[in-house]
Amino acid sequence: MGRFSSMFDGLARTFSSVKRGEGSGECGGREVAEAIAKDAKKNEMILRSSGTINVNGSNNFASVCSKRGEKGVNQDCCIVWEEFGCQEDMMFCGVFDGHGPWGHYVAKRVCDSMPSSLLCNWQEMLVEGSFDPDVDLQSDKTLDRFHLWQHSFEKACADVDQDLEQCRKFDSVHSGTTALAAVRQGDHLVIGNVGDSRAVLATTTDDGYLVPVQLTVDFKPNLPHEAERIAECNGRVFSLEDEPGVHRMWLPYEDSPGLAMSRAFGDYCIKNFGLISHPEVVQRHITTKDQFMVLASDGVWDVVSNEEAVEIVSSTANKAKSAKRLVDHAIRAWKHKRRGIATDDISAICIFFHNNSDQQIIHVATPK
Repeated sequence: MGRFSSMFDGLARTFSSVKRGEGSGECGGREVAEAIAKDAKKNEMILRSSGTINVNGSNNFASVCSKRGEKGVNQDCCIVWEEFGCQEDMMFCGVFDGHGPWGHYVAKRVCDSMPSSLLCNWQEMLVEGSFDPDVDLQSDKTLDRFHLWQHSFEKACADVDQDLEQCRKFDSVHSGTTALAAVRQGDHLVIGNVGDSRAVLATTTDDGYLVPVQLTVDFKPNLPHEAERIAECNGRVFSLEDEPGVHRMWLPYEDSPGLAMSRAFGDYCIKNFGLISHPEVVQRHITTKDQFMVLASDGVWDVVSNEEAVEIVSSTANKAKSAKRLVDHAIRAWKHKRRGIATDDISAICIFFHNNSDQQIIHVATPK
């Protein structure tokens, strides 16, 4: 870890130089952040496909599974990065759900670029705070820590979307991806959400029941505040006759592209008509009652309730198989509940918070 720590210190010094005006106005630590990502991958601290990651001494245990649907190539991407940014108490995880002809390329590019961009912007915010006499990072640690991550997520998403727009290797005008990313820093959990993937926490009540807490909003076009923004931008929201209840985004005078989400990266054909890539950022203080978290693409949540997901994961004897069991259950549910409709790509990440302690789960609360 000595070499990692020195790299992180170097990143801070790079930002300090930028702050003093010795560099360009861009994020000066980009190359160092990407170098840290390469080292983390080489040292098996980054998982980008189905499997598990369990770093010695970490409080986290991650189970990941992604399976292709019946529409062609798998357009979902997942990532778990332990010791995120060379910090022993930090972890990054994300689910990226591509769509459109080139959606798999868009999802992969965003999955590859977001962690290092977020790390770069977070460190830049730390350095800016240390040089700003009006910022007291000790006055309210929880509040300031959240604001640091919130601004970092917002800036990272703007940077990633700009990078994607300038990429000429594939078409992101008519293709895009959602992004659901979470950072755990000790007992602090921050989630940034662009799109309709979902994060659900499993926590125990005082009477010993395990219950779900939905941490994110599914950004669908028919949500009142989303529909209002789209209408103000002259975009349209309606569902097709053969898809009742599935609301989509459309151009003003053309029945395309028909996006089933109101926030996404890419899809520049409709970016001027209400689609945005701005994330909603939320936080959660993790306690001993919080057992695990599920991050999954809409392929899971279209057919599995929050309560069902918590029950499936909690009842899996081997935590390493929890994500696969949830994904397999969703695949079966698609065939039963959505007959005649091609199964979507389905991906899930299960993060267990107390890897070094026994999981004390007695009952799972079920809706009446």
